Amino acid sequence: MKKLLICLPFLLAIFKPAISQEFNIKNFGAVPDGKTVSTKAIQKAIDACNAAGGGTVLIPAGEFLSGTINLKSNINFHLENGSILKGSPNLKDYFEYTMPEYGVNHYGMIYTSGAENVSITGMGTIDGNSAVFFDWDKAKVIDDKTKSYTRQKENYRKVESGIGDGPVVPKDRPRQMVVFTECKNVQVRDVSLINSPFWTLHFADCDAILVNGIKLWSNLLVPNADGVDFTSCNNVRVSDCDIRAGDDALVISGYNHHFEIPGFKHLRHISENFTITNCNLQSASSGIRIGFLDQNSVRNIQVSNINITNSTRGIGIFLRDEGSLENINFSNIYIETRLRTGDWWGNGEPIHISAIRGNEGVKLGTIRNITFDNVSCKSENGILIYGTDESIIKDVSFNRLNLQMTAGKLNNVAGGNIDLRGVNGEQNQIFKSDISAIYAQQVNGIQLDNVNVSWDKSIKESYFTNAFTIKNFEDLQLKNFKGTSSPSNPSLKIISLKGGENAEVEALKNQVETQNVKELKFIK
Repeated sequence: MKKLLICLPFLLAIFKPAISQEFNIKNFGAVPDGKTVSTKAIQKAIDACNAAGGGTVLIPAGEFLSGTINLKSNINFHLENGSILKGSPNLKDYFEYTMPEYGVNHYGMIYTSGAENVSITGMGTIDGNSAVFFDWDKAKVIDDKTKSYTRQKENYRKVESGIGDGPVVPKDRPRQMVVFTECKNVQVRDVSLINSPFWTLHFADCDAILVNGIKLWSNLLVPNADGVDFTSCNNVRVSDCDIRAGDDALVISGYNHHFEIPGFKHLRHISENFTITNCNLQSASSGIRIGFLDQNSVRNIQVSNINITNSTRGIGIFLRDEGSLENINFSNIYIETRLRTGDWWGNGEPIHISAIRGNEGVKLGTIRNITFDNVSCKSENGILIYGTDESIIKDVSFNRLNLQMTAGKLNNVAGGNIDLRGVNGEQNQIFKSDISAIYAQQVNGIQLDNVNVSWDKSIKESYFTNAFTIKNFEDLQLKNFKGTSSPSNPSLKIISLKGGENAEVEALKNQVETQNVKELKFIK
């Protein structure tokens, strides 16, 4: 027994948990006065922490000014409650790089490459200082050539005075405010990320990512101020976040070719295995965007318990290139969208799915296996599912969908158009179109079950038409629906089917307009 007692202190010493090393940036010369640029001092603290094998770099209470810093492996960059890390107003304080197509650019505030076990945590704030990088008295407008195909022509999204909904005109500015590229086991938790002058939080070629509990607010007038962007990333969890972004709030894409950024070496993998839940999103563009140009495949995405409000688009799924977008499921979603003035992409659609060429010299991929369950929408435009001969959309289902079409205050300057921008052909960008509550074309395997469509009685524009318009389809099931045509066109049939085959519709024949439809079965 005596020998055991003698050995006990030794054993406790062996198994005693290691105390995390802490490196306070003030001890390395950082000054919390909001005036002194402390980039070098903060970097010294990071380098010392990394050299010691890792630990916590502490940003204590106070306002610290900084340009570009580099995080490294095994570091928790912790912002204490009351701390503010603010971007320098001087562009020379940010690392410079050159891109052949875009010339000289500058990294943002935090750039991390090739690191493992790295995190940004705490109740403090990272402030990108966007106020100094824009002309707040000027709005970006859509060019006249693009406007020429719209319903309103030169008056499209016209503002009588002021800047309307923006977006404001940028000056030279830093790029992504916080970047992780080719990193593994990355966490961003609890922090506030505000006032970004460009994309706010960008993950590229990363694996095992957790984003939890963050407040991300960029100014809703700022163009390109995305919330969180994931390009070519795997095994991602996003939860309990409040994201209000001047551009797309959440983005999942997979760059494949055409576009290289110094420091981003590969950008080649498929983006897959995402879980996104319990978030509130706002955006002057899309609340959630999946896919776009320069696209590798994106697959296995689960999105649930999300509110998207005050947005120009709700959910956007875009195929413009090779690769496929597949196995994407949405459940328990609430969406409110509206029309905006200025050069924002989107035209009030709560849900937008489109597959149309945006790059030459590639074989277009496919959108397939997309499901929506228990989704409620309140919007100034309809749901759009837009396939093409080159890329037919496959297997899309809506179950328990409630869609309320509302009267838009900007219908006279923006309504009655489809926005597909990012495509080939000037005539395909934004163009005049009638608007159904749900419009689908070039889609095989579309199911609509337990769908309710309602219209604001004050809607008077004649371009609002049927509850459902479905063209060039195969294998349609439409059942358990409630709805009418637009109050501005009460004589129209509720359902318009054109150029399709093999349809089962739970409706009376006098509720359906058909043209060139084969094998149509009424099951009511």
